[in-house]
Amino acid sequence: MTIGTTMDRSATPPMNQTSTATGETGYQTVRTPDDTGHPARLKAQDVSVFYGDKQALFDVSIDIPEKAVSAFIGPSGCGKSTFLRCINRMNDTIEGCRVTGKVALDGDNLYDPSLDVVELRARIGMVFQKPNPFPKSIFENVAYGPRIHGLARNKSDLEEIVVTSLQKAGLFEEVKDRLHSPGTGLSGGQQQRLCIARAIAVGPEVILMDEPCSALDPIATAIIEELIDELRTNYTIVIVTHSMQQAARVSQKTAFFHLGKLIEEGPTEAIFTNPREKRTQDYITGRIG
Repeated sequence: MTIGTTMDRSATPPMNQTSTATGETGYQTVRTPDDTGHPARLKAQDVSVFYGDKQALFDVSIDIPEKAVSAFIGPSGCGKSTFLRCINRMNDTIEGCRVTGKVALDGDNLYDPSLDVVELRARIGMVFQKPNPFPKSIFENVAYGPRIHGLARNKSDLEEIVVTSLQKAGLFEEVKDRLHSPGTGLSGGQQQRLCIARAIAVGPEVILMDEPCSALDPIATAIIEELIDELRTNYTIVIVTHSMQQAARVSQKTAFFHLGKLIEEGPTEAIFTNPREKRTQDYITGRIG
């Protein structure tokens, strides 16, 4: 896929140049229909985020398809990571943060006051920008979640979960002879795959990834990207990335954020080859960002 080029505009609608924010009017997300046939697993409706008196995210609505990779792109500070954290309520941990609107997983409101947030974060796992293995052995890093959630009836069950999770993360063959060595002794790319194995081990339905390759070298990045492509056959994946090339390689759906607003969303190929909104075009061609 070629990034930053456009198709013949005579066959497409004119770019939408309306927006909203402080003093602006007419803001409306531009949407290109998704014809891949993936039903929506997550639905966000009019999600706004406030840090004290400052509004960081404005009325974001988007459907996240199941068993596909959705990429959030945009300049630093545009709100993409803030919105990602809304999906598993990580913003709850930030003092003074307030979220309005609705996020639903399979129709269940994730902001229902009766919802168990610990259970939610087992259903919606997260992999962070910097690999953050626990100061424990490789085995214990992966076993920690299943153990506290009571997913293993005995030691044999736990061992099976650990091995299977490491295999799904593409790491088992590299560490099978040192499972009781510290996870922090692994390379950066291996540590990130260990964190992915740790997320997989509790049986999530959705995996969120906040710039999972930004601290990795190109070889480790390629391995993680291949892993993401394999994982999407079983999981719904949402990835925040500063790399447009990465978004083009790994995702099926792309959403472009700017100044706290969701500007345009649609199939990845359409966003990168034929964006309908001027700010999207300016970002992918390097004029803004």
